[in-house]
Amino acid sequence: MKTPIYQVDAFTSQPFSGNPAAVCLLTSQRSDEWMLNTAREMNLSETAFLLPEGDGYRLRWFTPALEVDLCGHATLASAHILWETGKLPPEEPARFYTRSGLLTARKVANRVELDFPARPMQPAELPDGLAAALGIPAPRAAAWHAQGENFLIELDSEAPVRAAQPNFDQLKAYPIHGVILTSEATQSTRYDFVSRFFAPRWGVNEDPVTGSAHCYLAPYWSERMGKTVFSAYQASARGGELRVRLDGERVFISGEAVTVLSGSLHF
Repeated sequence: MKTPIYQVDAFTSQPFSGNPAAVCLLTSQRSDEWMLNTAREMNLSETAFLLPEGDGYRLRWFTPALEVDLCGHATLASAHILWETGKLPPEEPARFYTRSGLLTARKVANRVELDFPARPMQPAELPDGLAAALGIPAPRAAAWHAQGENFLIELDSEAPVRAAQPNFDQLKAYPIHGVILTSEATQSTRYDFVSRFFAPRWGVNEDPVTGSAHCYLAPYWSERMGKTVFSAYQASARGGELRVRLDGERVFISGEAVTVLSGSLHF
């Protein structure tokens, strides 16, 4: 049985930039082991698996190491593929049933807009040695989200965010999902803030562009800047641009996507 699979660069209008995700279109349920092995075969930060369910699709995301609860760029890539392949007409929103509840996406001109939950954080002290493991100076502020097990660390300017060189072996020793580094954008007036995201314990040393991280970043920067609409840049080697809007308990995250590969799984 052949299973269609695609590779999409998300949060970019140009191939070979943004964040690549694999999107696998299932016609029947496959085992967790099969999905994890497929994600390992694709060897991307996330592989998305879509199975028709009711008025939408069951959506699951796997890194090469494990299944995750929420993933922005692979959700954006999934919606892009459903519209591009004609599985959904462009005027119809995509509805995804996930471990994080119902998520939706809609096509807005040449962009895909995701409707995700906002995840406010609480001020926190960093564990001993974490800043050194990240290769950063003393932070301006730090926050923690217990359910998501993520730290957000604000630095004084954009330069140290871009220059950070984490020791991933040391970072793996901390019992956390990931770390978001962020600062106000100080090198370009195009953006409000920049960020990077590291999650080595989950099999992703640095994620090129992380939609789900902006569920934390939007309420954080809304409180700091006193506004709700942002232009954001994730300053990884590949880089990616996001538009972000906070509306109560929801965050609307939008970006473009490009299909770079299509094929079939033969097993």
